Parts: sequence; C-alpha cells; structure tokens
Amino acid sequence: MVDDVEHDVVGYPPGPLRGKTAARGFYDSLFADLSGEKVTTLRRYYGPDFVVDESLWEGTAPGAPFGIPGHGRNLSFRLLHVFEMAPDGQIRRENVWLDFASILQQLNAPQTA
Repeated sequence: MVDDVEHDVVGYPPGPLRGKTAARGFYDSLFADLSGEKVTTLRRYYGPDFVVDESLWEGTAPGAPFGIPGHGRNLSFRLLHVFEMAPDGQIRRENVWLDFASILQQLNAPQTA
C-alpha cells in the first residue's frame, strides 16, 4: 500500500480517507465490531493495474459495525473491492462497496429467543 493510499468506502459519512494510518484505523475499528468467520470470493477480475473482487462476508457482529448495534448477531453481506495498483504492485486506491441494505436489515430485525 502506498503511503498516500486513498481508501473509499462508498456511502461512509467521513468520505474517502487518505494515508496508511487512516486506512488502518478504519479497519482496526471495523474488525473490533465484526468477527469474520468466512469470506468467499464470488468473482475476481484483474489486470496490470487493477483488481476487482466480489465476495460474500460471513460472521457475527459483537460490536456496533457502522454505528449499528450488532448484539452478537450472525451477519452476512456481499462486498465489492476495486483496487487501483501502483506500478510497483502496491495498492494506490481501494474502493469498497458494501451491501448496507442487507446489513441494516439483519441488524435491525427483531431478535428471536
């Protein structure tokens, strides 16, 4: 990852983040709120300066991912990563698209006993 990497989670209120420290902070916070158990790649495309990866994320939400209380619920959602690569192979830009509708539906559903 280049030092001035751009990290953009589409729809995330703070908007795009810049730099390794900011990107790492986003993931540190997210991984504190989510406990991933499985990521399945559904499709992957790549070329000399890009990677596109569509995946299914599955796990639990012990924290409050994206500010939504998870209550330890099971959670699964699709995500799309689009990476722009620098000539030396490092990530120059990461664009993340999450299925927020699915996340909201699962975390806001009435809890069952």
